[in-house]
Amino acid sequence: MLSFINIGWSKLLTIQHQILEYMADVNEIIALLKNEYPGVKISLRFSDPLELLIATILSAQSTDKQVNAVTKILFKKYRTPQDYVNISLEELEKDIYSTGFYRNKAKNIKELSKILVNDFNSKVPDTMEALLTLPGVARKTANIVLSGAFGKIEGIAIDTHVKRVAGRLGLTANTNPEKTENDLMKMIPKNDWDIFTLLMINHGRKVCGAKKPLCGECVLNKLCQSAFTFG
Repeated sequence: MLSFINIGWSKLLTIQHQILEYMADVNEIIALLKNEYPGVKISLRFSDPLELLIATILSAQSTDKQVNAVTKILFKKYRTPQDYVNISLEELEKDIYSTGFYRNKAKNIKELSKILVNDFNSKVPDTMEALLTLPGVARKTANIVLSGAFGKIEGIAIDTHVKRVAGRLGLTANTNPEKTENDLMKMIPKNDWDIFTLLMINHGRKVCGAKKPLCGECVLNKLCQSAFTFG
């Protein structure tokens, strides 16, 4: 019986040691990326919560550069949710055409604008629960709006770059966005949740590309499980 207890404690101590080492690696990853990308911030341009909400919806399957080019004109034309309600669907589709998937995006923007006008006094809500009731808004968009527009950190926004880089680093084995977010929230310090997304996005764009990651130039190559494994 005593030997069984000793074995159990030994395994527990080993697991605890592995967890501490893993957390140390996570903290080092964040520190290295903060040093690599000082002053990192969201690249979508906006001046209020509504603009950030619309820009984030438009950014799906598009680039921030393209979205910024579109919203530079769009946000002068549409300043309130009522403006989006008043315009025809066809005209809104033309205005956002170059961001891709414009029909679905325009439909969602029109529908969520009606909800904002009718249910939220034409204001973008500042809670996860309320944001998730809006058409076209999932946790990624809600996290970005809460963090960027309201300074509220309730989760980690998961986009393709975050999912790819985190997976290569061995921080998650999941590909489902919500499961990936849950994995990362368990190990990333909460005060780094918002910047972690921005760091992953920047690193994914500049170094850890989908097809040809630049492992030789990567500051994380000594910590990355996938370093130098790509042909």
